Amino acid sequence: MSDLQRTSLFELHQSLGAKMVPFAGYEMPVQYPLGVMKEHLHTRSAAGLFDVSHMGQVILRAKSGSVGDAALALETIVPMNILGLGEGRQRYAFFTNDQGGILDDLMVANKGDHLFLVVNAACKDADIAHMTASLSDTCDVIPVSGRSLLAVQGPASEAAVSQLMSAAADMKFMDVAELEWSGQTLWLSRSGYTGEDGFEISVPDDIAVDFAKALLDLEEVEAIGLGARDSLRLEAGLCLYGSDIDTQTSPVEASLTWAIQKARRAGGEREGGFPGADRILNEFSAGAKRRRVGLRPEGRAPMRGGTPLFVGDTQVGEVTSGGFGPSVEGPVAMGYVDSQYAETGVELTGEVRGKRHPVRVADLPFVAANFKR
Repeated sequence: MSDLQRTSLFELHQSLGAKMVPFAGYEMPVQYPLGVMKEHLHTRSAAGLFDVSHMGQVILRAKSGSVGDAALALETIVPMNILGLGEGRQRYAFFTNDQGGILDDLMVANKGDHLFLVVNAACKDADIAHMTASLSDTCDVIPVSGRSLLAVQGPASEAAVSQLMSAAADMKFMDVAELEWSGQTLWLSRSGYTGEDGFEISVPDDIAVDFAKALLDLEEVEAIGLGARDSLRLEAGLCLYGSDIDTQTSPVEASLTWAIQKARRAGGEREGGFPGADRILNEFSAGAKRRRVGLRPEGRAPMRGGTPLFVGDTQVGEVTSGGFGPSVEGPVAMGYVDSQYAETGVELTGEVRGKRHPVRVADLPFVAANFKR
C-alpha cells in the first residue's frame, strides 16, 4: 500500500485498531475492533463517525461573482435545477455524458456567493477536469485542499454534534451552514450516505484529529469503517458509483428520476440543455428497457454484485450490489432487470456458484430513511 495516499486521520485510525485497506487510491479503515456488524447496528441506533476525507471538495465560483451564473453554468453539465437551489441548501446531482450515462454523482450546495461540491473519491480528478473543460470560460473551478471531511451518522448525531456546535441542532435535512469550533470555521451539511440523520463536516486539516477525538469522546459515538458504510448505504437503497451507476447507466434506468426537477424535464422552463438530454427525456416518456430494483434473496446467503438473474432459463438482469443487511437480518441486494420484471414481488432466480436460488424484487429502501425534515 506504499503508493496510496493517507488522510489526516490515518494515525488516529491506527491508534483505534483499524484494519486498513486500499480504497479509491487511499489507505482507509474498513473496520475497527468492534467489527462491521456491530459498527452497522451502532450507527442505526446511536451515532457513527466516518472518515470520508478521500472525497473531493470543490468550489465553483462564477467570474461575474453571481451564484446564479455559477448555477446556470453547472446546469449545462447536470440535469438538476441548480438555479432554484436556495442559499444554505444542498441538492443531490450527477454529471451526465452525451450518451445519457452517469459520469459521477455528487452533492451541490449554495453557499451564497459560490457553489460547493462534494464528488466521489475515485472520480474527483476526472470530475475536476470535466468541470474545468466545460465551465472555465465563465467559472473558476477550485479544488479545496487542506480540509478533511468527516461524517457523523445515526439518530444520536444531532445530540453529539450539537454538544460541540449548538447551532447544528437548528439545521434540517439538506441544510448547509458554517459554524465555529476551536476558533476555526467548519462547513456542515445535514446529509449523509446511510439513510440516517447526520452531518457531513469539512474541517481544516490542522484540527481534524482534535475534532474527531472530541466526537469519539462522546458516549454515543463510535468510529465506523468502510465495511459498515457499504452495508448501511445498501440497506438505504443508495447507489455506489461504479457498481450501481456508471457511464452506461441512464438516470431513468437507475430509478433516479426523482433527482431531476421539473424545470429540467420536458415542458420545464429550462428543459434539457444537459449532456444526453435526448435519451434521458425520451426515457422519461417512453420508459427504459431496464430498471434498478431492490432484491431480497431467500435464505441467508447473500447475492453479490455480478450475480446473474433469471426468469426460467432466460437471463433478465444482474445484481450490482449485494450483501448481508444487519438491520433487516438477512441478505439484501440491488440490481438491474428488464423493465417487464421490475415490479415488486416478481420472483426470479440468481445463479451463485452454479446453483440457482430464489430472489424476489423488493421495494427500496430496505430500511426507512430517518432524516430530520
